[in-house]
Amino acid sequence: MVPIRCLLPVLLLGCLCCTGRAQSPTETGPQPTLPASQERWIPTVNVAPAVGWPEGTAPTAAPGLDVTAFARGLDHPRWLYVLPNGDVLVAETNAPPKPAQKKGLRTWFMQRAMKKAGAAAPSANRITLLRDADGDGVAELRTAFLTGLFSPFGMALVDGRLYIANADAIVSVPYREGQTASDATPVKLVDLPGGPLNHHWTKSLLASVDGRRLYVGVGSNSNVGENGGAMETDRAAILQVEVATGARRVFASGLRNPVGLAWEPQGGALWTVVNERDELGDALVPDYLTSVREGAFYGWPYSYYGDHVDARVQPPRPDLVARAIAPDYALGAHVAALGLAFHDGAGWPAALRGGAFIGEHGSWNRREPAGYRLVFVRFANGRPHGAPVDVLTGFLDANSNARGRPVGVAVDARGGVLLADDVGNVVWRVAPAARP
Repeated sequence: MVPIRCLLPVLLLGCLCCTGRAQSPTETGPQPTLPASQERWIPTVNVAPAVGWPEGTAPTAAPGLDVTAFARGLDHPRWLYVLPNGDVLVAETNAPPKPAQKKGLRTWFMQRAMKKAGAAAPSANRITLLRDADGDGVAELRTAFLTGLFSPFGMALVDGRLYIANADAIVSVPYREGQTASDATPVKLVDLPGGPLNHHWTKSLLASVDGRRLYVGVGSNSNVGENGGAMETDRAAILQVEVATGARRVFASGLRNPVGLAWEPQGGALWTVVNERDELGDALVPDYLTSVREGAFYGWPYSYYGDHVDARVQPPRPDLVARAIAPDYALGAHVAALGLAFHDGAGWPAALRGGAFIGEHGSWNRREPAGYRLVFVRFANGRPHGAPVDVLTGFLDANSNARGRPVGVAVDARGGVLLADDVGNVVWRVAPAARP
């Protein structure tokens, strides 16, 4: 188990580098190089202070692309969902209260770090609708679609009902095409793992193609199980929920914090991006992109990347380690991969066709920051290959402050890619540059 460190690194609370790309190329790809673990008595806490975007500034887009602010002035936008008519729903949300969080110096320092990172504001608990009717890449209509939710996150439309994954339950309201606001009372479909701690509180949501099932990403209640097994029931897993009955079961487990969920268009497999464990060194453990097999176990907390044992976890479970599946593709340690969206790349530059766009929220447990960017991973024959390609960068400024932090990713009705930025309070849109 992770020991309680009574002294956290105040001296490391500043950011040391502004590139956001500290990881070595060997940290990414189908076969990353994994160094020896480096458990430290005083873990690295290196947070980029949140400052927002100065007037007239924006992320830097890759060559051949333009970036525009689809909507500004939002309240901690975390997740996106594109409706069939092209309207965009944004979950303006943050963590719920956690009355069971342990007290002490460690917690105080971590709360201070999260506040510095822009992650401590109260949740708006709102789904907002954005509409770009004239197609200029900027939403001219903004309305509060649904309010009074409980740290909402994932969304899915099935048979005329909009399902929303709150931090503790899936609820739904009726939806008709073109509707801009709902006054309906949400109806609960099923409870989700929550409770007074709810460490990884975000619950992503994805509907099956036939609309019969919902898939829910549920993160762990700890780093490596230090809060006890009872706190991890049906967590660190992807759950499957029957829409007709609300019956739920574990679809796949051992996934520390699976957030983005998406169907790979060529083979139809379920894929996810996962945030791995902390405090084993700058280059461990890589966050990853992987296909998800029904009934599979992916290692957490007993091992990582297959059979690499995490000795902090006691008692060990060699039986589970023996069947742990290694992920398909490493994204680099501590990049905090959250958003995931597949795109066929029609009309995009050749290097950005046919693959997955991934939002990397950015590191905190690394001496030099990693992540803080939107990347693209090319797919061929249903599998990722090659190195991640930068799509949007510049989320860290020259003074190592966070102007923004990427989260949810979605493909809009015109083929552009939308990115929620919860520190900049912006939804960005990136698309191929207009030709003269």
